[in-house]
Amino acid sequence: MSFDSDTLWVAFGMLLIFEGIFPFMSPQGWRDKMAQLMMLQDGQIRFFGLACIVAGLLMLGWLG
Repeated sequence: MSFDSDTLWVAFGMLLIFEGIFPFMSPQGWRDKMAQLMMLQDGQIRFFGLACIVAGLLMLGWLG
């Protein structure tokens, strides 16, 4: 799999689209979820971040 700058910009654009869907469709639901997120401990947030990184790496490995 080759990565060039166009691939990076497409991936970034898709990230922005997916990140924007929930606040666009349900701003109050998004606000409620962000309030719940603020109540989590650092370790819980780090675990979620690590799980996202591992899932992303597995997906890239599977696609590549």
